[in-house]
Amino acid sequence: MTTANKFRVHIENLRGRPEVYHLTEARWAAACARHRGLARRLEASIGWDGTTLDQALGQSDFLIGIRGRLERLAERAPRLKWIHVTMAGVDRFLPLDWLPPGAVLTNNHGAHGVKAEQYMRMAYTLLNTRMAEIISNQHARRWQQVFSPSIAGKTALIVGLGDLGQAAARAAKQLGLKVAGVSRGGKRVPHADTVHKTAALDRLLPLADYVVLAVPLTPDTRNLMSRARLDLLKPAAGVINIARAQVLDHEALAAKLRRGELAGALLDVVDPEPLPPESPLWDTPNLVITPHISCDDGEHYLDISLDIWFANLERFLKGKPLKNRVDSRRGY
Repeated sequence: MTTANKFRVHIENLRGRPEVYHLTEARWAAACARHRGLARRLEASIGWDGTTLDQALGQSDFLIGIRGRLERLAERAPRLKWIHVTMAGVDRFLPLDWLPPGAVLTNNHGAHGVKAEQYMRMAYTLLNTRMAEIISNQHARRWQQVFSPSIAGKTALIVGLGDLGQAAARAAKQLGLKVAGVSRGGKRVPHADTVHKTAALDRLLPLADYVVLAVPLTPDTRNLMSRARLDLLKPAAGVINIARAQVLDHEALAAKLRRGELAGALLDVVDPEPLPPESPLWDTPNLVITPHISCDDGEHYLDISLDIWFANLERFLKGKPLKNRVDSRRGY
């Protein structure tokens, strides 16, 4: 604790990241104004590109925003109790062997659902209308009418039913789709007509009109959508990946699209990012690539993130377990 029984929080930024992720003094002040009672318990510092990080760590109880593991953290930050990362995916931080004993790591689960739902409405509609083919025809100055059926009544198979997967389910139901969900535990969630455990995936893939990948990247989900599983899809199916690039075999996906064995695909994640100019994915027919922007609100992402953080601060002050705590055994 610092003076007057206040906790010290340090906020770390990278100038190289897009401005939407810059947690500035103005954004911090606005969040404190929304949470005045909790903000009175804090003293804050804001750093950029690690220039003041070592000094701040020595005095901080809480840390918001890191991009990689912090070496010798127990030694450098003896008071550190809690680190919050302003992202949902935490695969780059695992295993948590660098985290000091007694400290916890939380992620930004819950910050992405509203934007992801809007993106998914677009994604389903784009694939159903075969918009990638229509745009290709436009660029080729080729007039060719491409007719598509109504999307209502088709089936979305959503793999992963966390914040993103449930957003995909909500969007699907708004468009009149049937929704089958797949998750590790098979627990029912709103807006999914049926939910199955992962073991049922191979049986469900041939029935899907759209396959949505929304799982965290873990050893169990790496290459989950393999070449063999892509081969289970019917030719009229579409694939949407809003998870991590490594859960999908992109080379196999591109080959199937080139052979006309899938109707289309939409990728919001690729490997590596940024995608290099020489990548064959750029020219793959009926493939739309968006540059990892599906789930982050371009205007209010950090406002949402800080509201999540302050809600957890209230739990911390009351001695309650923090929400969004990362479990290294599960990988998220």
